[in-house]
Amino acid sequence: MKFINTAGLTEDQQMIRNSVLDLLNQHLPLDSIRQMDEDREFPHKAYNALADAGFTGLFYPEEYGGAGASAGDLTALVEALGYHYTGIAQAYMTTVIYAGMHIVNSGSHELKARVLPDIISGKTKLALAMSEPGTGSDVAGIKTSAIRDGDHYVLNGNKIWITCAHVADKLVVICKTDPNAGRHKGVSTLLVDTNTPGVEIRPLKMLGRRTTHANEIFFTDVKVPVENLIGEESGAWKSVMKCLNVERLCLSAISAGHCYRITEYAADYARDRIQFGQPISQFQVIQHKLVDMLIAAEIARQAAWRVADLMDKGESPIRETSIAKIVSSESNVKCADIGLQVMGGAGYSTEYLMEMFYRDCRVGPIGGGSNEIQRNVIAKQMDL
Repeated sequence: MKFINTAGLTEDQQMIRNSVLDLLNQHLPLDSIRQMDEDREFPHKAYNALADAGFTGLFYPEEYGGAGASAGDLTALVEALGYHYTGIAQAYMTTVIYAGMHIVNSGSHELKARVLPDIISGKTKLALAMSEPGTGSDVAGIKTSAIRDGDHYVLNGNKIWITCAHVADKLVVICKTDPNAGRHKGVSTLLVDTNTPGVEIRPLKMLGRRTTHANEIFFTDVKVPVENLIGEESGAWKSVMKCLNVERLCLSAISAGHCYRITEYAADYARDRIQFGQPISQFQVIQHKLVDMLIAAEIARQAAWRVADLMDKGESPIRETSIAKIVSSESNVKCADIGLQVMGGAGYSTEYLMEMFYRDCRVGPIGGGSNEIQRNVIAKQMDL
């Protein structure tokens, strides 16, 4: 039984959701995900199928081959991806949103024309290289430098926790082109080919999201052509912050979709699990747990869609976006924790997907700006 209520979605959004789920059921069936998780195998087949169907260009400008869709349309897509499997949602997000939106928002016409069609076609995958060993949440404290030398920049530094860098063709690198500038100044964004001499990518073994795992990157005297500058030199801080709204909307939508998947999975198990002569779903204590999971899923979903609605009305909902990211990611962890308890030993076993759901959702309150940072953002919006 499917618990998610799609009433209120437009006809196009219903079609997006149904098409995506049909596509993923064909190219990334649930019974294949366990082995991919163990093998840390990127979901190339499913990703390519999304690109072939045009979904990688859904939110991109029509001028460059995209569909120019709304934030609501994007939310319908990403929620469906998160519902099916958070790994494919993260694979999509890393290229199209995390990294790609920097080019969409700030790239020159020449750069957009050169790169966006290849993203849309699935030919080019990206990763966003922002976090550093000493500056995770403190983005303004980055140390990676890019010093101009004639017609190129010389890039040096170290990035860490960079999702999907191991499969990326290009990196969107947040760096300092003026290392002596203040904390929010001198920040630039460069597009770097991963096969450039001096780029070294080392995979990291993570607790969850293993098919789209994080990596550490080292840049040693990497030469980057000046035409690969995204936006203005030393003027990237505002554009970096601008990208975070859409990123956090999508993170919220992934978590909301995942909440529903976990709730349905636990409920299906409870209907089949016989104890004391009856399915455990007939015991009120189990019913209440499943109801609490559905409530958490609904709250997560409403928070995400509230942000999408505001964005489509032309607002810049910073406070609401941070709230949605907190509510959705923490609801996701809550659902997984309760779901594992409902399933008992089976939930803790790798014979079932629940333990993977539990591992995969735990990054939610950490990544994309930790929930502690989100609370700082909200406090600032409250003039505290």
